[in-house]
Amino acid sequence: MTRLRQIYQETAVPALMKRFGYKNVMQTPKVEKIVVNVGCGDARDNAKAIDAVVRDITVITGQKAVVTKAKKSVANFKLREGMSVGVKVTLRGDKMWEFLDRLLNVALPRVRDFRGINPNSFDGRGNYALGLKEQLIFPEIDYDKIEKIRGMDIVICTTAKSDEEARELLSIMGAPFVQV
Repeated sequence: MTRLRQIYQETAVPALMKRFGYKNVMQTPKVEKIVVNVGCGDARDNAKAIDAVVRDITVITGQKAVVTKAKKSVANFKLREGMSVGVKVTLRGDKMWEFLDRLLNVALPRVRDFRGINPNSFDGRGNYALGLKEQLIFPEIDYDKIEKIRGMDIVICTTAKSDEEARELLSIMGAPFVQV
């Protein structure tokens, strides 16, 4: 069992049950999945750019990335339907817990001038979205082997019914929210 999952079961579940007055353990919110997304607009000019992004995301998450295609043609962006525009990975289970643990405890503290993550980036249904400016904050990435510094979007999907429940869940598990 991963370290963060153990923290969830031993610390977060009892704390959430007490705080929100749940009568059943199954009512407590939990992390359902994590989606990591990287947009790659320069893939239309450089076909190898997508391969580099797939390699980086696969190394970071430990799971093979899926190439996303454009659904519609947009003339202003010189984009045709079916062209590769990005890469995504959906993590569940042990890989999700491992990635979340590395994100919260290793990667985020390596961000320059890091003061914490925004506590208001919830969507109203208990899901948290986080944007990173560079993939270099992950220790698995070798600076010499990357072609270009790229950002990524990370969405943490929970079963929480409200933002307050999700915020409490993530803060118990060690999410470094900025104190407002």
